[in-house]
Amino acid sequence: MNAYNASTDPMPDPMPMADQDPLPFDKLREECGVVAIHNHPDAARQAYLALYSLQHRGQESAGIATADYENLWNIKGMGLVAEIFTDDVLAKLPGPLAIGHTRYSTTGDSALLNAQPIRVDSTKGLIAIAHNGNLVHLGNLRTQLEREGAIFQTTSDSEIIVQLIAHSKEPTLIDAIADSLRQVEGAFSIVMMTRDRIFAARDPRGFRPLSMGRIANADGTETIVFASETCAFDLLRATYDREVKPGELVMVSREGVTCRQFSSGVPQASCVFEHVYFSRPDSRVFGRWVQESREEMGRHLARESGVEADLVVPVPDSGVTAAIGYAAESGIPFRFGLIRNHYVGRTFIEPEQRVRDFGVKLKLNPVRNLLEGKRVILIDDSIIRGTTSRKIVRMVRGAGAKEVHLRISCPPTTSPCFYGVDTPSKRELIAANQSVQEICEYIEADSLAYLSLDGLLHACDGADGNRYCTACYTGVYPTRWVDVEDILPAPAISV
Repeated sequence: MNAYNASTDPMPDPMPMADQDPLPFDKLREECGVVAIHNHPDAARQAYLALYSLQHRGQESAGIATADYENLWNIKGMGLVAEIFTDDVLAKLPGPLAIGHTRYSTTGDSALLNAQPIRVDSTKGLIAIAHNGNLVHLGNLRTQLEREGAIFQTTSDSEIIVQLIAHSKEPTLIDAIADSLRQVEGAFSIVMMTRDRIFAARDPRGFRPLSMGRIANADGTETIVFASETCAFDLLRATYDREVKPGELVMVSREGVTCRQFSSGVPQASCVFEHVYFSRPDSRVFGRWVQESREEMGRHLARESGVEADLVVPVPDSGVTAAIGYAAESGIPFRFGLIRNHYVGRTFIEPEQRVRDFGVKLKLNPVRNLLEGKRVILIDDSIIRGTTSRKIVRMVRGAGAKEVHLRISCPPTTSPCFYGVDTPSKRELIAANQSVQEICEYIEADSLAYLSLDGLLHACDGADGNRYCTACYTGVYPTRWVDVEDILPAPAISV
């Protein structure tokens, strides 16, 4: 068990960590979500609704491309889905086919040129692509394509896939797509569209989620939909069909659905952090309900690191589901002792720099009458830099809590991610540089404990160790071309 109790263990030396939080909330960020619609009279609006459900996966930019079997349109912009796609804008996107994307950048530029879908007029025809993930070690591949005459419109790794398709010697488009996907390494769940077809694919290890659903139309036809998370299907009234398999390429045309494996025999390494934090609790991801996994994380955490207390309090919203499980297992009452303001915009003006912890106070406020005089167990999903956790512990203690015990529903995050997650460099990850004891002292908690790796894998139904990528906790990466000592990810540009 990774735990430290300030009342019994020796005091560590003060940590040389900055007190100013570079982010309003110190969390890892997923970089995007993708959707695709085939055979719907208002495909653009369906894509818009699906992207609205996936807004949590990226808030920097969004885009929708549509097709009507003859033409292909593409509109994208910076900002939230609802800000970009008004009724007037959606009216400019006709056709029964659509793909969509909502983005948060990692190592690439946060600029309109990298917003997706990316539309390319290639030797194989018009192609639009939207990508969730991150490809690794692409420097040589990009240089080779440029020598062969490829002209890149963006700095996104997603465009490399399209250029590989254009340069493939395979005779058919589906063969060219399969050929291109076999040449890249890393994480990708992608949707693509031509004038008359939709394609969907996942990388051979299945890092990022992608599911297929169906809508029964009133005229007896069927709409096929793809989305990063199944919560998007609920808004579309689509029925979940299945996951796109790792290494599978699916093509949807007027003739029906065609599936093929472009790669096989690679061990699955799905991102366990999708269950810890990224995905919505109402989604089914990697064959398991996220809500179920998070409750089990809380239960395992209570078994591993129980402590006498009066209340279990989640850090909203990320710690709520694990806190429900912790309270149920421990028998300690669950209370919303912190209230989150959901109406805070993406930017705000601080009154003065000397007003400490303003960003956290703007988003969270303690319920003083619940916390005063109580021994509180705070539940959160992760500690990245530690700055926000420190502010929250101070806030709870300032509201009168007698003791504050922080419990984290995953292991210490010690290594950066190279597969589509905006992870700070190793030197910025507090758990990579400080012991649990030192972190506990820094955040000013009475005790601190993390969920063990075994507990996490059992909670996510992956105890055999072969199903999930846990590189952010272990430093053991499932692909080549990763240098764990790098300050930034190996040569790759985010989608």
